[in-house]
Amino acid sequence: MTITMLGLLALTGCTRWDEPPPLPPAGVYKHRAAAENSRAEPVPPNGVAGALTRPLREAGWFCAQVRANADGRALWCRVAHRDEEDDEEDTVSPQVAQFLLDRDDRLVWAWFPSTEADHEEHEVAVAAAPTLTAVWPGSGDRVREEIEHFDDNHRLRGDDTPRTGWHDARAEYRYDWLNGLVVTARNTSVRRWPFGSDHYATSMSSAVDDLRAGGYDCFYPPQQHCNRTQSNGYFDVTLHGDRIVSARFGIGSRIESGRQLHLLSVEFPHGLTFLTEAVRRPVTARIEQSRRTGTSFAGIVAGTVVIIDARKSGLNADDLVAYLDIQIGAPLAATLPI
Repeated sequence: MTITMLGLLALTGCTRWDEPPPLPPAGVYKHRAAAENSRAEPVPPNGVAGALTRPLREAGWFCAQVRANADGRALWCRVAHRDEEDDEEDTVSPQVAQFLLDRDDRLVWAWFPSTEADHEEHEVAVAAAPTLTAVWPGSGDRVREEIEHFDDNHRLRGDDTPRTGWHDARAEYRYDWLNGLVVTARNTSVRRWPFGSDHYATSMSSAVDDLRAGGYDCFYPPQQHCNRTQSNGYFDVTLHGDRIVSARFGIGSRIESGRQLHLLSVEFPHGLTFLTEAVRRPVTARIEQSRRTGTSFAGIVAGTVVIIDARKSGLNADDLVAYLDIQIGAPLAATLPI
């Protein structure tokens, strides 16, 4: 029976792993700067990058080339799923996809993390299948088939941490409910993954005192999470060493008679000093625009990824109350949080 099962696994190309794939792969960020470029750019319309992200962009995702170096470039895509049935909460559930291409424009690695609704809605399969098909014809059908069958089968059995994997001529695919789908190309690799953020971000050690001055409880190092209990605020960062790679924070807005009553300076008395001077003013202006209007935004501002998810309660034409979850920059590929 053992020989028969091994034969079936060899025929189907399906392999089970006791542990999920390492994220990030070992050693990819342990290198000196290699012509790091952290200025975000729109995804080029042509080539593999354009083809790879086109299905996502056509489905309403925001995609950008978020960093590059001498060996490769990282792409980051995101969409905000809103719960249309929950009018009171206006809940936003983000979904992301990450890609790494080599300097010859070949797909090296991709990650489609799991979402809260994924096991029911197959959101990883919905995103990954057309994306991978665009650069590797035929691979998407297998991805959709494997994931949907696996999700349905293990959901019925009630398994907590099931995992599976398969391969084809182009890549190895590993899927589990914790990490989602991780795709590793078989015939190409990038040894030094890009890690730059110096275009838009300062260091956490230089920003933490200003955060404390704004009422945040910050204990850095080692903590990368700050709370502001007075306003139900938070400030979270991802780091490479001491350098901030991405920052997320929540802030309220209250407009009465067309005037902002909750000034940004209440929480950031010295301004957004975790941003470099080159981008601070335009990024702040973009945030203030969303705070005035209670509207969301996803785009590139002064070479910087800016994501704003706004939840508002409209009072009248000149008044509103809103809470905004804001992200500046994109985390390094294959690192948490996404």
